[in-house]
Formats: sequence, structure tokens, C-alpha cells
Amino acid sequence: MFIAASAACGCAPTLGVLIGARLLQGLGAAVTLPTSMALLREAYPDQVERARAISIWAMGGAVASAAGPVRGGFLTLLSRRAIFFINLPVGLVALLLVTRIARSPRREAPLDRTGQIAAVVAMGGLTYGVIEAGADGFGTPRVLIALSLAIVALIVFLTSQARGRHPMVPLDLFRSRGVVVPLLGGFAFTVGFHGLGFLLSLYFQELRGLSSSATGLAFLPMTVVTAFMNLVAARAAERFGARVPTAVGLFLMAVGLMVLCVVPQSPPVWLMAVLLVPVGAGGALDVPALTAVLLDNVPAERAGTASGVLNTFRQSGGALAMAVYGALITTDFLHGMRVGLTISTVLLVVMAAATLTLKRPAEMTTPMKGARP
Repeated sequence: MFIAASAACGCAPTLGVLIGARLLQGLGAAVTLPTSMALLREAYPDQVERARAISIWAMGGAVASAAGPVRGGFLTLLSRRAIFFINLPVGLVALLLVTRIARSPRREAPLDRTGQIAAVVAMGGLTYGVIEAGADGFGTPRVLIALSLAIVALIVFLTSQARGRHPMVPLDLFRSRGVVVPLLGGFAFTVGFHGLGFLLSLYFQELRGLSSSATGLAFLPMTVVTAFMNLVAARAAERFGARVPTAVGLFLMAVGLMVLCVVPQSPPVWLMAVLLVPVGAGGALDVPALTAVLLDNVPAERAGTASGVLNTFRQSGGALAMAVYGALITTDFLHGMRVGLTISTVLLVVMAAATLTLKRPAEMTTPMKGARP
């Protein structure tokens, strides 16, 4: 679905067709990402080996996210359609590899239509309401309707999950601190990382007058460090367990964002590029580690569900970050950007502290054969 939707995006003759194809892209990605984590949980029952595998898995996503502005900046010099067509060869290779994976165990799980629809309406209403509130204020009728709809849909969702026979998201999943903390950590990470990318892309092009390709180059140092740090994350998780790299990564991101908040009004672009490095390094430490914490705290048969919930928290964080930050910068860009980065910093620090309260799984204290003690 993702490959076909990417082709449709590249060929889209109108904006409406492009938006529809992007919707299908999102559906394909929403199915692919959580199940890829479930495959890792299935393939690597040993926690240390799984932490290594997750680090390699996360490196693909981290490098892709960090390299997006670089790649996109140069591809748009050719055509905006090229940024979608580049997905086709990569996607086809991945599809070929997936066909070689052994069939996974299956169990009947009826579709929770009420929960699914309520979740989509709640998230859509909240995001739309926040975006429109930034433009028109929270007192306008359509904003009030959207936010009210989001609240009602959230109540329906929680009720359906508590009383339904086959809930999409069993609420007992949230009784474990080892599940809740990674979920909120994933939310905070995406608010900080994706929110920063959104803000600085606009900052470099709208306020500093950089071209799309030059904006991409400004993100290049962060991209390089991100690729390297994902490999470091695997060794760190092996030596200290997953919670320490998670906390260090979140705190390092917070420091990087706070430094960006206090730089002068128009610093050199090279300095901004350098200051992005701690954010990328922290994110590269954080993502594989918090994913490992989550999968360590759920049984194998719930790995797909837990991974899906993590993906939802992360995507919700990204959507809300862009909505809220977009609203903050409408009147005064620099002030709004600093307020947004400060919000992200506070979230990251709080979650870094919460991560340190987690207990270290007993299995992680035993080094793998051949590993240094």
C-alpha cells in the first residue's frame, strides 16, 4: 500500500489527489511500522540480542528522518514528484525481503470498529481544533465543535476499550510503568524531534532566506551523527540496560533544544547546524532504547499491539507538535519558536527523570556470551 500510494503521490495531477494518496501512505505506514517491531520481538527472544536488533532497526528510521530534509531539499531541485518516487525502489527491496520471512503465529482478533473509528475521530478533531485555534482563536465555533467532538470521541474510545469483548487497545496494558513510560517518552521525543524539524525548516527558508537544498545541508551534521549514535546505542543498551540510554538520550535532546532557545536572533547558519547535533545524538540513543524497554515489558503475543500504541503516541506527538507550534509562530515567529522549544524541553526533562524510576530487567544484568562485563 505504501509503495502504491507513493507512486500515486508522485503522479498526482491535483492537490486533492495528492492528499488522498498521502492518506493511503499513512495507512500503509501505520500497518508496517508496528508489525516490524513485532517481528523483532518474535525473532529475538533474548533481551540483549533484541536490544542490538532494535538499534539496527531504529538506525533505518532515524537516518531516514534526519536525512529527509537533506534528501528532499535536493530532490525538489529536480521535481517535487521525485521525493515520492524515491520510495519505490527502497520499498520494493523491502517487500522482496519480507516475502522471505517465515510465517508468524496467528490468533483470531476481530476488528474493533467502534474503538478504531472513535480513535481516528478523537485524534482528527483534536489536531484540527488546535491548528484552527492558532489561526482563529479558541472561541470560534468550528474550533469549539472540533475540540468537543474530540472529547466525546475519546470518551467513546475509552468506554469501548473498557467494556468491549475484543478491544483494540486493552486498557490493562497501561497498568505497567514499563509500558506507560516508554509510550510517554516516545510522545515527548516526537514532539521535540519532529517539532524542531518543522520549525527550523520554516526558519531557515522563511527568515534566513535559504533555498530548499541549503536547508537540507543545514541538517546534514545531525544526520551523520544520528547514524553513528544508533550503533553506540546498541552497545550502551548491552552494557547498562535500556533505561539508562533512554534517559540520557531524552536529557541530551532537552539540552540541545534549550541551547537553541537562547542563541542570538540571527546566528550563523553553520552554528545552528552544529547545535542540532546533540538533538540528533539524543534521539538516536533514545528511540531504540525506549522501544526495547517497551518490548521487554509485554508478552510476545502483545508485541504488535504495544508497538502499534507506541507508534500512535509518537505520531500523535508529531501531529500535535506541528499544530501547536504552527499556532505559536503565526504572530511572532522567533518568540513562538522559542516557546515551542521550551515546551519540548520541559517534556523531555520530565520523561528523562521518569525513565530513571524504571527497574532494570533481571535478564539484562547477565552479559551475553563473549560480551565484556
